[in-house]
Amino acid sequence: MRAMLKALLVDDEVPARSELRYLLGEAGGVEVVGEAGSATEALQLIRAIPYDVVFLDIDMPGLTGIELAETLSGLEHPPAIVFVTAHSEHAVEAFEVAAADYLVKPVETRRLRMAIDRIAPAVTAQPRIERVPVEKAGKKLLLQVSDIFHVMAKDDYSYIFTDGERYLSTLSLAELEQKLEPQGFFRVHRRYLVNLASVREVAPMYGGTMELTLKDAAGTQVPVSRRRAPALKRALGL
Repeated sequence: MRAMLKALLVDDEVPARSELRYLLGEAGGVEVVGEAGSATEALQLIRAIPYDVVFLDIDMPGLTGIELAETLSGLEHPPAIVFVTAHSEHAVEAFEVAAADYLVKPVETRRLRMAIDRIAPAVTAQPRIERVPVEKAGKKLLLQVSDIFHVMAKDDYSYIFTDGERYLSTLSLAELEQKLEPQGFFRVHRRYLVNLASVREVAPMYGGTMELTLKDAAGTQVPVSRRRAPALKRALGL
């Protein structure tokens, strides 16, 4: 079974994003994990967490979709770009910035599925780590990434937490962040990295900070810094 592509929707019109979200649900193969109302907001989100594909309008206030695509092309691992626009005249510009596809509104589900099928093989071919080496009781173990709830910095090392267990990793939090971001992990604080799939509750706190409650048996609570809170809320669709 093919893995779901993690998608970001970028359009300054809320109804357009809602319609596209619905159509992607009909087409299948894509999980919408973020939305942005401008190219500038989208750039902040993309720098915060990785996306496999960005469905992008062209005509938006401020930075245009074409300009955003040009900026993203400079990233080490840029997401695939699919332009979704009401205007057909920008197609040449779109493919000059290596767009994966160009869809003209109103978009048909069949055409959207074709775009997804074109992107999926290239994206899913990117290697993603499945296990992380850790230490416990003098033994070296290989921990499944899907079992990790969160990671906490410990000097130059890290503690990795599963449901009820804690393991030592000789990798720094920054190194683990780089390895685990493609698996849906988010740096919520200078000391914490969280698996977004493990978040059960989000509570606002004083000063613009937040607190996450995880799905583990202990109901672990993890702080979110004020600086990282806005991007996290968008990533969670809040």
